[in-house]
Amino acid sequence: MMVKLNDKAYDHAKRLIEKGQVVLDDRDAWSEHQPSTADENAYLEKHGFEAYGRWYLGVDDEHGEETKGRYKFPYGDFEKVHRCGVLSAEVRAGQQKYTDIELAAAHLHGLLDSMRSEEP
Repeated sequence: MMVKLNDKAYDHAKRLIEKGQVVLDDRDAWSEHQPSTADENAYLEKHGFEAYGRWYLGVDDEHGEETKGRYKFPYGDFEKVHRCGVLSAEVRAGQQKYTDIELAAAHLHGLLDSMRSEEP
């Protein structure tokens, strides 16, 4: 399996963070906040694979372009970047030795934490 950083998703996440489209939650919340299979399928049906892929920091080139299996390391709920999703992606990428994805997620994590520290 060859998983690499999805630059389009990374750029999309940075733009969403700049716009404040974020949920500044804790890592443990991802199991409750990540999209369900039904949510994924509904988003795919409405927006297609190109838009779907922007929500995943990793791309597995062993899977076809129009398959859900191609996309790894989700970071949001198809509307907002979730800090818990970014943290989960960062940890899992590190465990699996996907350094480019781990570093991208770490950068997003830093952006989110700087927003969190600015909260009253």
